[in-house]
Amino acid sequence: MSENIMNVETVALDDENSALVIIDQTQLPYNTELLHLKDQKSIWDAIYLLQVRGAPAIGVAAGIGIYLAAKAIDAQNYEDFYAQFKSAKDYLDSARPTAVNLSWALNRMEGVVTANKDKSIPEIKELLRKEAVEIKEEDIRVCRAIGEHGLTLLKPGMGLLTHCNAGQLATAKYGTATAPMYLGHERGYGFKVFCDETRPLLQGARLTAYELHSSGLDTTLICDNMAPSVMKNGWVDAVFVGCDRVAANGDAANKIGTSYVSMAAQYYGVPFYVCAPTSTIDMNCAKGSDIHIELRPAEEVTEMWYKKRMAPEGVKVYNPAFDVTDAKNITAIVTEYGIAYPPYEVSLKEIFEKKARK
Repeated sequence: MSENIMNVETVALDDENSALVIIDQTQLPYNTELLHLKDQKSIWDAIYLLQVRGAPAIGVAAGIGIYLAAKAIDAQNYEDFYAQFKSAKDYLDSARPTAVNLSWALNRMEGVVTANKDKSIPEIKELLRKEAVEIKEEDIRVCRAIGEHGLTLLKPGMGLLTHCNAGQLATAKYGTATAPMYLGHERGYGFKVFCDETRPLLQGARLTAYELHSSGLDTTLICDNMAPSVMKNGWVDAVFVGCDRVAANGDAANKIGTSYVSMAAQYYGVPFYVCAPTSTIDMNCAKGSDIHIELRPAEEVTEMWYKKRMAPEGVKVYNPAFDVTDAKNITAIVTEYGIAYPPYEVSLKEIFEKKARK
């Protein structure tokens, strides 16, 4: 595709054709294919199969998806409408368990329905459309703010390392962990970015390296187990990662391998920053061990990226999608409302108090 991937919307609503439009991220970087998803099964599959992925992007897709479900409901009274809405919501919510933004967006959309019982069904549908659009626009503002706060931690010429993809392809725009990189690039900071390939699904190789390189940043791809070496060489001044859920104590679930990077960063004295929209911070989850970790199919490890199977038939495979980075290994958590430092039980509460005042 000749067009820069950064000029293509990751997630969009085509209201005229009642479709959720996404980039099929399983086809990147070789093929940029836009999917127009019109039924709930297709949207559920897109979330589960990682055609749309990244916690914020999943939240935006969920908001649009449940709006499209509501738009198609043929009900004459509120009770019937709400029952069908709730069924569709519960179905979409079952697609992936770890990323909190999925349930966050769906609950937010349900709140629109329950708060407007006195309105007509067409009026509720229109309010849902506006809320879905706002979730997307809000994500853009949030990522930009995270970028501005994150940039205050950096200096021109720094070497940065990131794991998985918390970039524009994981959000509506800018990304979370990459937002400081993009804003710094726009301002001539000259960052040098190392991207972990991120086994087994290679989001770092296929997505992060692709979008950063397409945007003109100095980008170097490394295998996951090379991260300690580049840190030891003194090439990394800071690590920036995204997350799928942050517990109230600051433990953060992110793509598998993130905790390993945090341990190496701590050993070599490299600051380790988690970029987290407040929608990703779950204050009802006390600690990381309470976060449900999704297990993925064995085939992702044994054969997905190979012409021939690269493991013996019948061998057991353990394939968790995420791991939890202990709060003690996290230097700070960057949110749209500022930067939280340890102890996170205190600072995260202060972040939400600040949010409530806005």
